Amino acid sequence: MTRRRWIADEVSGTHAALVGAHAEHLSRVLRARVGQEFDITTGSEVRRGRVTAVSQSRVEFELGDKIAGPPAVQVTLVLSIFKFDRMEWAIEKCTELGVSRIVPAIARRTEAHLATASTKRVERWRRIALQSAEQSRRASTPAISDPVKLKDAAALPGSLRILLSEVETEMKLSGVLQAHADAGDVILALGPEGGWADEELRMFQEAGWISASLGSTILRAETAAVAATAIILSELS
Repeated sequence: MTRRRWIADEVSGTHAALVGAHAEHLSRVLRARVGQEFDITTGSEVRRGRVTAVSQSRVEFELGDKIAGPPAVQVTLVLSIFKFDRMEWAIEKCTELGVSRIVPAIARRTEAHLATASTKRVERWRRIALQSAEQSRRASTPAISDPVKLKDAAALPGSLRILLSEVETEMKLSGVLQAHADAGDVILALGPEGGWADEELRMFQEAGWISASLGSTILRAETAAVAATAIILSELS
């Protein structure tokens, strides 16, 4: 039977713990008992963990053998903020697929009320990513940054930086990836509902980003995020 995987809230040497609501779910809902074994992610690796103590607000583990996992390309997703229910779905699914980091960005066509409210949604996005990472048995949770201005996102460093653009007609995402098959990390920027403004396209171009498309079909923002992430990880893993 496949062991359930948990991402530790606290790690110290050969010991780890889940705390708060995280622990309550394991202790009360799943009825964890001393001696049970789970896979525990410490942030840098996955190890086998044996439960040594259980309370409603804290579950402690003794860490054992390291569990090997396949290396994966590091993918950062610059996600222009759009309607929160759809954005949450994109965060959940892209976490399942394996993105390493998500950077919410405020673009020109991001609705003003969403941009204003976004700073209060970050903790919810992080909880969604944590739950999705555990469900999909990932070794780590993707980092989700506080919202940034688009010009700051465009300045992010990376060995391969791709701007997904519906106005790009010559270069498809798969072609860019095939030409950079040795890339160890990728940053992918996706526009808001309504697409990129012309000055934003120029800004990314001047910053050295490569423009690419997913084809002639115009996809919703959340669909494009999931499709593009899946293509990147398939091509480069």
